[in-house]
Amino acid sequence: MALRQDGVFRKHGAFPDNEGYDRLIARAEPIYNKENDCRDPFERDYTRILHSLAYRRLKHKTQVFFNIENDHICTRMEHVSHVESVSTTIAKELGLNVDLTRAIAMGHDLGHAPFGHQGERELDAISKKYLGRGFFHEKNGLHFVDNLELLEDDYKVSRPLNLTYAVRDGIISHCGEVDDNGLKPRKEYIDLKDFTFVGQYQPYTWEGCVVKLSDKIAYVGRDIEDAIRLRFLSKENIDTLSDMAKAYDKMAINTTVIIHNMIYDVCGNSSPEKGICLSETFHEQLKDIKKFNYEYIYRNPRLDTFTKYARLVIEQIFLVLLDAYKGEDTVNELRKRAEIYPELMGAFADWISKYCETSLDMFSNMTEKTVKCQNRKIYGSLETEDIYKGAIIDYISGMSDNYAIKVFNELITY
Repeated sequence: MALRQDGVFRKHGAFPDNEGYDRLIARAEPIYNKENDCRDPFERDYTRILHSLAYRRLKHKTQVFFNIENDHICTRMEHVSHVESVSTTIAKELGLNVDLTRAIAMGHDLGHAPFGHQGERELDAISKKYLGRGFFHEKNGLHFVDNLELLEDDYKVSRPLNLTYAVRDGIISHCGEVDDNGLKPRKEYIDLKDFTFVGQYQPYTWEGCVVKLSDKIAYVGRDIEDAIRLRFLSKENIDTLSDMAKAYDKMAINTTVIIHNMIYDVCGNSSPEKGICLSETFHEQLKDIKKFNYEYIYRNPRLDTFTKYARLVIEQIFLVLLDAYKGEDTVNELRKRAEIYPELMGAFADWISKYCETSLDMFSNMTEKTVKCQNRKIYGSLETEDIYKGAIIDYISGMSDNYAIKVFNELITY
């Protein structure tokens, strides 16, 4: 049975007949056309994200628990799927653009570092120490889809994803850590590079607001299920959860219960006047569950060893790559050092060369795929060490957990 059929947000959604649509579908440059393409701009964004390597790597990135070999523990890709499911269901029932909502949900965590938020904190510390600026995954996600992630066209030429403004905006503004209720889109059409800290601006679209709230709804119950499976919670903790459930006349607090109840509640309470919101009862429940999760899961001492390991892996990869800096000759230096560390140095040399303006004759063994990259050369000629430091952070942030461990093990294998 549908939750509501009136589509009260239809005239406010990102549809061609609504005001401001042309701004929402704007791209940095015109995207190449495909013959007989039946997709609209947001559907095309969705499939471009789906086909990207950054999305594929999410299946081996930690959500909360570093246990990616366990098929039953949530990874970043599964979390993204939950957010897509929750947000598109809400968007459909409220009369918003489902295709835009799906694309934002699909891309919202592309900027996450390996090892979850522990890895994000380490890259933030490194960025502040070596570059004097912070790192947060929302802004890194925008950086990835704008500058780093490349996709081959019909002629095997690699180009940037070049997503629409509305999807890019949803990615950088999705932070779900603040306990907002009654989310409404901002009115200003800003340069998204103006974001300097997490949660600085609300999304520009109602669809972005739906994804922002859905992000919280999707993870709180799933994190509890994983914590129970991995025996992070004591019997007393589980009893506390049971008492919390009974307070809301439920038998359990888990992903299925939370998602079902909160989707129904959001659809029944949201309006253009009130914003995208939960009822006071379910908003309080969501805050209570988040508080429980922070106290007994996210700050659990059992995560300390993992935190130290993530810090060690990321820090050492950064320092070893940083030591190879030789100005405009850095790529050649990386290739020399690939004799010792073939995976780390060789792969990094191939990767960074795609984004450098250095003349082709300075690159030995440059692959055809690297030559056929029509993208912004954001690292110039590596003329300053700060540019190179930023490139290393970019590279590490895109790694999966598995790959970061692989290249770290290369460093300690003699």
